[in-house]
Amino acid sequence: MPQTVDTPDVIIDPKRASGKRTFDLVFATLALLLLSPLFFLGSLLAKLQSKGPVFYKAKRVGKHEVVFEMYKFRTMVVNADTLGGSLTTYRDTRITPIGRFLRWTKLDELPNLINVIKGEMSLIGPRPEAPDYVKHYTEVQKQVLQVKPGMTGPSQLANRDEEEKLKGQQDAEHYYITELMPKKLALDLHYVATQSLASDIGWLLKTVWVVIVRR
Repeated sequence: MPQTVDTPDVIIDPKRASGKRTFDLVFATLALLLLSPLFFLGSLLAKLQSKGPVFYKAKRVGKHEVVFEMYKFRTMVVNADTLGGSLTTYRDTRITPIGRFLRWTKLDELPNLINVIKGEMSLIGPRPEAPDYVKHYTEVQKQVLQVKPGMTGPSQLANRDEEEKLKGQQDAEHYYITELMPKKLALDLHYVATQSLASDIGWLLKTVWVVIVRR
């Protein structure tokens, strides 16, 4: 079973939530406009990699446990879900060569901006998780579902090399549920309990540093 996390109950301030929505909408719209050439490039590459749709729509659990479709550029062969597990493992054979480039550059995640504009996600927030994994959450861990999941955030940055962490695991699914996921949730719970506009700006800057500068 997942580890429990000792954290105080999360109390969401309605005024802060409203301000966060305005922040998300303004910056996501600007980002989509400014990054439109990259969006076009990602769309082109996703279409050229193999037969199939440009977007991959992943089922994710959002605020108040509402399931939504998270948009990403497709990086795997068509019907990849039927060819293996829901986890992407180290050197997963379902990923196309172009798909590996999209993942390495993080271009595959640009369509998340659509989810932010629609109000299903935030720019910064807990990692969006699939329903099959959310069912393993403890009652304490479910507190992360009081807010919208984010494109980026503390757990996303800390686990950007998740495929490497799953490398060599005989049962990747069990390792993820019992080891990796609780650690992610611990980071997300701390974020939800301490979030602020200043911290969100800080996480955006850290994301730019990690994805662009350090790369």
